[in-house]
Amino acid sequence: MDPSVTDEIFPHGTHKTYSLAELMPGEGPMVGKGPEDTVFAFPVVLLWELLLALGSTLAIFLFSLVKQAPLEAIANPMVTTDPAKAPWYFVGLQELLEHMHPLLAGVLIPTALILFLVILPYLDAARQGAGGWFHGARGRRIAGWTAVYTFGTMAGYILLDNTFSLREILRTSAAQWVAQGLLPALILTVLVSLPAVVVRATGGGRHEVFLTLFTVMLTAAVVFTLSGFLLRGPGFKLYAPWQMPGGYNPWDGL
Repeated sequence: MDPSVTDEIFPHGTHKTYSLAELMPGEGPMVGKGPEDTVFAFPVVLLWELLLALGSTLAIFLFSLVKQAPLEAIANPMVTTDPAKAPWYFVGLQELLEHMHPLLAGVLIPTALILFLVILPYLDAARQGAGGWFHGARGRRIAGWTAVYTFGTMAGYILLDNTFSLREILRTSAAQWVAQGLLPALILTVLVSLPAVVVRATGGGRHEVFLTLFTVMLTAAVVFTLSGFLLRGPGFKLYAPWQMPGGYNPWDGL
């Protein structure tokens, strides 16, 4: 070995107790990998998560000082609250119950959505664009138009099913598992799959297809939550917010 190289690696006078045994050329997974090819998750990400947790706690604390919890009188088993609404984070599922069988709305659909979120990182393992929002300009357009489509179709589905209820129309001509289970499941499957099929047919990759499905899921959850909270009045019937009977105001519970 060149003495100058040895002196550069192990300069004299450092009082080191080790020595260089051998250097060999070779390749490894970290050869040629510099800081530009890596993302430091610690401590930067940990600090951001800590700041977000503290900020969320502070926001909740300040809101609790401004707004008191809407606690009512002790429940009377002889009097049923009308409308009896679930908390806002469950009112979307309660809205689904108005359109299909409880097993489908309360068990199968939530389970399918949770499983989709769990296995999504394994289904979309592409490294290109990982950690970035919407995966570029095309991804933003896909997410935007998918949100518009989902908002319109899910709102239309709620209005049409409220006006022409399948469970009432098919009550005497078909089994209830067909009217309340099979047909609503097929309708929702078509509505959810259509934008993903369009994206795939126009050259979209796996990442864009899953982006479309996630946008449908998120927007549909918002639509059903808003419908159950703002548009459902006494008897859990559908009303315009300004036409609620009996002086009911959905905002009074906030």
